[in-house]
Amino acid sequence: MTTIPGAHGAPPVAKPWPALWSLIVGFFMILIDTTIVSVANPKIMEGLGTDINAVIWVTSAYLLAYAVPLLITGRLGDRFGPKNLYLAGLVVFTLSSLWCGFAGTIEMLIVARIAQGLGAALMTPQTMAVITRIFPPDKRGAAMGIWGSVAGVATLVGPILGGVLVDSLGWAWIFFINLPIGVVGFFLALRFVPKLETHQHSFDILGVVLSGAGMFLLVFGIQELNSDSIATGVKWAMIVAGIVVLALFVIWQALNRKEPLLPLKLFRDRNFSLANGAITAVGFTVTCLSLPLVFFFQIVYGYSPTQSALMLVPMAVVSTAIAPFVGRRLDTMNPRNFAIIGTVLLSASLFLYSRMLTPDDTQWAWLLIPSAIMGVANGFMWAPISNTATRNLAPQQAGAGSGVFNTTRQIGAVIGSASIAALIESRLAANLPAMPGGGKVSEASFGGGALPEALKQGFTDAMSQAILLPAFGALLAAIIVVWFAKPKRREGWGSGAGNTTGSLSLTDAVIETAGQPVVGGAGAAAAGAAPVEAVEAVTGSHDLTTKE
Repeated sequence: MTTIPGAHGAPPVAKPWPALWSLIVGFFMILIDTTIVSVANPKIMEGLGTDINAVIWVTSAYLLAYAVPLLITGRLGDRFGPKNLYLAGLVVFTLSSLWCGFAGTIEMLIVARIAQGLGAALMTPQTMAVITRIFPPDKRGAAMGIWGSVAGVATLVGPILGGVLVDSLGWAWIFFINLPIGVVGFFLALRFVPKLETHQHSFDILGVVLSGAGMFLLVFGIQELNSDSIATGVKWAMIVAGIVVLALFVIWQALNRKEPLLPLKLFRDRNFSLANGAITAVGFTVTCLSLPLVFFFQIVYGYSPTQSALMLVPMAVVSTAIAPFVGRRLDTMNPRNFAIIGTVLLSASLFLYSRMLTPDDTQWAWLLIPSAIMGVANGFMWAPISNTATRNLAPQQAGAGSGVFNTTRQIGAVIGSASIAALIESRLAANLPAMPGGGKVSEASFGGGALPEALKQGFTDAMSQAILLPAFGALLAAIIVVWFAKPKRREGWGSGAGNTTGSLSLTDAVIETAGQPVVGGAGAAAAGAAPVEAVEAVTGSHDLTTKE
C-alpha cells in the first residue's frame, strides 16, 4: 500500500491522480444527494401524504446532519487517517441510502436522511485533505479544479438525474441509485487512495456541543417561522438563541488554549477567510435556487419530474464543458478573475429567472437562456474559490482547513434550505390568500398539473419573488471574491520531509503569479518528478512564514 513520504521514509505516491478520481466517485454521490431530492419533493409529498414544510425537512435534516460534524470529522481524518474515515463514511452513507428508499413515513425518511448526512460528514473533509496533502500548492490547481468542478456539476446533475429516476422508477430510486455507486466507490478508494501519515489531536467536546446546538436552534427556528406548531415568540427566541450560542462557540474557540475545534489562526490568511465567506454565500445560493424552479415547472406548467429537470440541462452541459478549461488555468492565472465572472453571472441568471417566469407555458424555451448562463457561472466559480481557500494550507492543517471550508459551505446550504422554505411559504400565503377548501398554504397538496388556472399567476409570482433570495446570495459572493489577494508561489514546500523532531520553521520564497505562467524556483516540480515529491510530511507542529 503506497503512502506519503514521512518520518519513516515511506515511498512516495507515484500516481496521485487515481487516488483523486477514486475519491471523486463518493464525493460526487454525496453532493448529488444535496439537490436530487428537490425535484422529487412533489412526489414525496404525494406518496407519503405530507405538506411542503415537512418535505423541506428531508433536505434540511440531511444538510444539518452534514454540516454540524464537519469540523470534528476533519480532525478525525488527521488523527485516524483520511482513508479510514472516508471508507467508514461511505459505508454509513450507502446503507442509510437503502434505509431512505424503504422509508414508509415522512418521519422515518427524515431520520434516515440524518444518518445519511452523518456519513457524508465523515467523507467530505477527507477528499479535500487528501488533495491538499498529495499535491503541492503550485500543482494543486488542476486537482482542485476537478474537485471544485465536481461540486458545481453535482448540484446541477442532481435535479436532472432525480427527475429521470422519479418518473421511471419512483422517488425511492433517488436513494437506491447510491447502492451500486457506493460499492464501486468503496473498492476504488480501498485500492487507490494512499494511507497518509496521521497526527495526534485532542478533541474540543465543548466546541462540538456549542456548534451543534447553535446550528440546530438557528436552522429549526428559521424553517419553522411559518408553522403554527410553535408560538411565534418561541421561534424567534430559538433563532436569537442559536445566534448567541454560535457567538459563544467562536469566543470559546478564541479562548481554548489546547486545540480548538475551529482553528481561528487559519483565518489569518486573507484568502482563506474570504474564500470561506464566498463559499458560504455560494452554498446558500445553490441550495435555494432549485426549489422554486422545480415547484414552478411541476406545479404551474404541470411538467413531470423529468421534464422539469430537462429545463436545467443547458446549465449542466455548459458547466461541464467550461469547468476543465478553468481548472487547467488556475495555476497560471489569477483565480479571482474567474470567481468574479462566475458569481456575477450566477446572480444575473437568477435575477433574469425572476423576471422571466410566467404562467404562459408557451414561453418555456426562453427559460433555457438563464439556465445556460447559470452553467457558465458554475464553470467559472467553484474551482477558483476552492483552490484559493486551500492554496496556503500546510499538510498537517489539511484536515482542519478542509473541515472548516466544507463546514462553511454546508452552513450556507442548510441556512439556505431553511430560508427558502420559509420564504416560499410566506410568498404563497401573500399571493394565494384563498386556498381551495381553506386551510394553510403549507398544508396544501400541490400535484403536477393540479393547480387551478386562477391560481397559476399567484403561484408564479410567489416563486419569482422567492428566487430573488438566492440572487442576492450570489451577489454577496461576488462582492466577497473581488477582495481575493493575488495568488503566491510557495517554494520549498517539500523541504523538511522526514523531520520528526520539534517544530519546523519553513521559509517560502513567494512569487506573484497573477495573470502569468508560474516559472522557475527550486520548489517547482522538476520534469518527470512526481508531484507528491514536494509534499511535506512533518509530524510536529510548524510555522509557515512567507516573504513578499
